[in-house]
Amino acid sequence: MKIGFIGLGIMGESMCENIVKKHDDKVYCSDLNRAQVDKLAAIGAIGCENNIEVAKNADVIISMVPKSEHVKALYEELLPYIDDTKICIDMSTIDPSVSVEVSKMIKAKGAQFADAPVVKSKPAAINGTLGVLVGCDECLYETIKPILQYMGCNVIRMGENGEGLAMKICHNTLCAEIQNGVNETLLLARSMGISPEDFHTAVSYGGAQNFYLDAQWENIANENYTTAFSLENEHKDLGIAQRLAEQQGIDMPGMELAKSVYDKGMEAGIGKEDWRATYKLVRGDYK
Repeated sequence: MKIGFIGLGIMGESMCENIVKKHDDKVYCSDLNRAQVDKLAAIGAIGCENNIEVAKNADVIISMVPKSEHVKALYEELLPYIDDTKICIDMSTIDPSVSVEVSKMIKAKGAQFADAPVVKSKPAAINGTLGVLVGCDECLYETIKPILQYMGCNVIRMGENGEGLAMKICHNTLCAEIQNGVNETLLLARSMGISPEDFHTAVSYGGAQNFYLDAQWENIANENYTTAFSLENEHKDLGIAQRLAEQQGIDMPGMELAKSVYDKGMEAGIGKEDWRATYKLVRGDYK
């Protein structure tokens, strides 16, 4: 089974690399950045000149692109080359409704479609330990699960098309709310003379221990905002969460508070920095 991978950004590059290393058939790849394509070609992928070349050659087409409009435009471009021999897996984080729309478009050509967004960030993408949240029918899930396991050690089917994405948005919204709590309480603790290291240790003794603090306290203490997952990407996800909450008639004040911090980050022009740069915003670095 030949695999094609479209979108070799911060996450996609490492995800595709793991497929190349673990898959025993051909892997095709494409990206707007030719240097990224050449980098994957150097380790065994077949670099393509464009997305259409990937679609023509691959049995399974995987996409990992930034936004809803990019996913929709990509599959509209590929549609003439998709038929009942193809499986399409979109691993981007986009609006569930757009993904469902794309799934219908793909299925009308006789092909199969799954949304399979990932959780965790660049280090997990490198190590092949991502979480993968899948939306598709059960039969397709069993077919694609071994491929998804090249990239992630935790793969779960959430339901039908769009439901993997719904869960991803819930996950990232919860992460942002936890992050905001960490930022605020860490700032308060430091103002009272407690070091970030002691703050992390003390939190680990109680019920407030969380993965975000465990993974990020040293980077925050060292003012390291090198991007593994960008502030602008989380801002996009919170925008999706806001729209979903409005559609479902659910009041989410915690989400709205977290989003207001991310809104400020975008206004401050630090969207390309890592999402932990929100600590600087809560600290008041940008008025």
